[in-house]
Amino acid sequence: MKELRIHGRGGQGSVTAAELIAVAAFEGGVYAQAFPAFGVERRGAPVQAFVRFDNKKIRKRSQVYEPDYIIVQDSTLIKDVNVFLGVKPGGIVIVNTEKKPEFKVPDGVKLITIDATSIALKALGLPITNTTLMGAFAAASGEIQFSALENALKHRFPGELAVKNIAAAKTAYDTVKGAA
Repeated sequence: MKELRIHGRGGQGSVTAAELIAVAAFEGGVYAQAFPAFGVERRGAPVQAFVRFDNKKIRKRSQVYEPDYIIVQDSTLIKDVNVFLGVKPGGIVIVNTEKKPEFKVPDGVKLITIDATSIALKALGLPITNTTLMGAFAAASGEIQFSALENALKHRFPGELAVKNIAAAKTAYDTVKGAA
């Protein structure tokens, strides 16, 4: 089983990203599970969402404590939350930032930084980075195919909004693939 933990702030779409990644994984032929971890947090408060992928039915229902992958939607969270906690050696961490990283990543963990905010602003006109980071995740992890992600976005968003979100995801996908 592979596990993903998404760190974001309330209102950034972390839960939506987890759900859509799970839908894309399921479409790709694996079992998937997505769920959030939050209480009565307000907009802007730290939140987490989780995804599991496996070739067999997933019976585990706990939060993800030792992820293979981590997505950080807002790099300012790194100062307040130990986003790297439990990441497995060989894991991949994707951080939305335009700056050179000023934080320590655990040994044996691959860091991918991408300016998802700029990509989202260009494609969507808003700094909502969840679908952009989903494209980066697809490219970095290989857990979901871009075509499956595209289908999930088409089913979730209407018309032009789907087209814009797919464009944001594709730009991030191509950026990460090009850097590999």
